[in-house]
Amino acid sequence: MAKPSDRGRRVLVMEVTKNLMVTLKELQNFSVERGEPSRRTTISAALHQSGLYGRVTRYKPLLSKRHMTAHLEFAKRHLKDSQAMRNKILWSDETNIELFGLNGKRHVWRKPGTAHQLANIIPTVKHDGGNIMLWGCFSVAGTGRLVRIEGKMNAAMYRDILDENLLQSALDLRLGQRFIFQQDNDPDQR
Repeated sequence: MAKPSDRGRRVLVMEVTKNLMVTLKELQNFSVERGEPSRRTTISAALHQSGLYGRVTRYKPLLSKRHMTAHLEFAKRHLKDSQAMRNKILWSDETNIELFGLNGKRHVWRKPGTAHQLANIIPTVKHDGGNIMLWGCFSVAGTGRLVRIEGKMNAAMYRDILDENLLQSALDLRLGQRFIFQQDNDPDQR
């Protein structure tokens, strides 16, 4: 099995650096055009020598600077909270599960320890169409109720969901009636 020249390897690394989501098939075609060895295993080995490995991309919510600042401020405010206090928190959130569309895996060439860098992820955003919307809650003790949301979420519907499910979830999780409810400040809930 022929190895790519040092220059060929550097050119491959440059191509991957320009487009971290380039496919191995595209790199094979690129190598053929350059007259370099083009076996998949040869190309992968050359990239591995440079510390680049093909990995499945991670999905991560798309956060603005404002969101990141708010998350950091929240973490700093609660850094010294006791474990007993943390055990009383009941978190809630909604999620949109896409029934049809891009649910397949995408791959990215990346170095170890860089999985969550912006270039190596696929940002996710909430949107409508072909989906199921769910509300749920959880705590250190486990998961609470999971509720399917019918139609578009608004403040009245959100209050109904809480009225019917929040206290029962806290009781099921043995949080008692003096738990701390932490929600995500979604504008649809106001």
